Amino acid sequence: MMVLIKKTNIDFIKKRFMFFGISAIMIAAGAASMAVKGLNLGLDFTGGTLLQVQFDQKVTTAQVRESMTRAGLETSVQSFTGRNAYQIKVKGSQERVNEMADKIMAGFSASFPGNKFTEEKRDYVGPVVGRDLAKKALFAFILSLFGIIVYVAFRFANPVWGAAGVIALLHDVFVAAGALSITNREIDLVIVAALLTIAGYSINDTIVIFDRMRENMRMFPKMQLGQLANTSINETLSRTLITNFTVLAVVAVMFFYGGEVINNFAFTMLVGSICGTYSTIAIATPLVYQWAKKGR
Repeated sequence: MMVLIKKTNIDFIKKRFMFFGISAIMIAAGAASMAVKGLNLGLDFTGGTLLQVQFDQKVTTAQVRESMTRAGLETSVQSFTGRNAYQIKVKGSQERVNEMADKIMAGFSASFPGNKFTEEKRDYVGPVVGRDLAKKALFAFILSLFGIIVYVAFRFANPVWGAAGVIALLHDVFVAAGALSITNREIDLVIVAALLTIAGYSINDTIVIFDRMRENMRMFPKMQLGQLANTSINETLSRTLITNFTVLAVVAVMFFYGGEVINNFAFTMLVGSICGTYSTIAIATPLVYQWAKKGR
């Protein structure tokens, strides 16, 4: 077994209020940003204008995106294999289809004056995620959280452990969503998938520590809960850091070198990976201890 950190004896439980304070600041910052700016919902949620054009001379996807940025438009660009054609999507109401399409065309004319292009399609695309689908997705997410509480409560014979795991999970998802709001990054279905991945990643890592706590409770039944929690976190710290560093390294490469297409996804996963590591160590287990202490 590979050991990254040997013989650590960090008192995480003693520092729990400092960790809770850090989390409160991150959550408050995200909540304030959402209240003031809201979330930058993408086409999947809002709908917008679709324009498809074909150029006479070759242009790259990067050049097309750059031309749209110069025109002051936040767009989604899709290329067609084997053709010098691109599909441009930009948020907006159905009434503004022609206005937005004309802005796109004007942007191309300004950026590629010597390259003729032909408009192949102009249309309005409705939101992929309608209200009914959004409600069903939210219901499914809440149901899954309830299932996690039931599963963890059954596995560890204590519903508090399940509730602590879910709070840590929600903490990670909310902090990641807050970071998206603060940086004004667009949220589409890919970002939703990233947030759900963070949720699964978070609870899985938390259960590893809970498993070690359960083993230590059987081995040392007279050990105080605070000492048991600290021992369990320190014993799994090497495993947690190795696993999470591996994920973080991959996500960091995607963020810095993956290009614009996956940059928002990589950013979400980067924040979620860091936050997931933090909450596993500093939120979930200290919450179990705090609740147990208050229940005495």
